Parts: sequence; structure tokens; C-alpha cells
Amino acid sequence: MFKNKKEKVKEPVEEVQQEEAVEQPVNECDELRKEVEGLKAQVEQDKDDYLRLRADFENFRRHASEDRLKLITNASADLIKGMLPVLDDCERAMKMIADTQGEDSPALEGVKMIYNKLFEYLKSRGLALIEAKGEPFDTDKHEAVAQFPVQDEAEKGKVFDVAQNGYTLHGEIIRYAKVVVGI
Repeated sequence: MFKNKKEKVKEPVEEVQQEEAVEQPVNECDELRKEVEGLKAQVEQDKDDYLRLRADFENFRRHASEDRLKLITNASADLIKGMLPVLDDCERAMKMIADTQGEDSPALEGVKMIYNKLFEYLKSRGLALIEAKGEPFDTDKHEAVAQFPVQDEAEKGKVFDVAQNGYTLHGEIIRYAKVVVGI
């Protein structure tokens, strides 16, 4: 009988051990699933962080190259703005020589050559003359320095004369044309 009692006692213990053994792998599987899901979420988060960091770097690189280009453009713009008075002086010299010595003067030819070489060089760097004479007055391109009465109605509101040429550099105005407007 004693042996039977032991056996009876052993049976429930073995059943409990078997139940624990069954529950333990299930718990381990659940834990592993949770761990895998956590790792998947971490991988997705890391991937998202990486993509954002990469996009930030691309934006930084693009802005840095744009800033360098602006710096170079601004430096050349200052240099070209400094050369505009030289162009103005050449234009005045050509007018004065033509008025005093005539159109055939060798001095006029020399000044024209210098003016053309300088203007062509600046033009190759992006400088362009703002055409003003005969054009309708436009405050976006012209600065009115005087008004002049005109007889013809068609000439009213148009640029009658140019006191100082205006210029654009790469499409942006660096100096407005100073003009006389017909009224």
C-alpha cells in the first residue's frame, strides 16, 4: 500500500511537472515573439532615423553648395559693380571725342576698342545692358531723374533719354537705368 501511495503521490507531481514543461515552452515562445517584435520595431525606428539623417545631410550638402555659389556670385557682382563707372567714363569719353574731334578721330577708335573689350568681357561674366530709350517707363528697371514735355502723345510715359545706363547680372538688376521720361 505504501508503494501505491507513493505512486499516487508521484502521479500528480509528474502531471504538474508536465504541465509546467508545457507552459514553459509556450512562455518562452511568447517571450521570443515579443522580443522579435521589439527588435523589428527597433529596426524600423533605426531605419527611419537613418533615412531622416540621410535626408538632413543631403539638404545640408545642397544648402552648402548653394551658399558657396552665392558667395562666388556676390564676389563677382561686387567686382563688376566696381567696373561700371569705368564703362560710364568710356561712354562719356566717346561722346566728348566725337563732339570735339569728329567721328573719324583715332582717339575715338582707341576708346571704342577699350570699351568694347571691357564690355564683352563683362558680358561673358553675365552682365547685360538694360535697354531703356524708347521703352515704356518701368519702375522695376528704370529710375526717373527728370521729366521732359513731349509733343507726340505716343511718346508720353516712355523713356525719352538715358542719363546713365542700367545693367543686370545673371538676370538680376545691379544698377537701375537713370532716365528722362516724356510727359
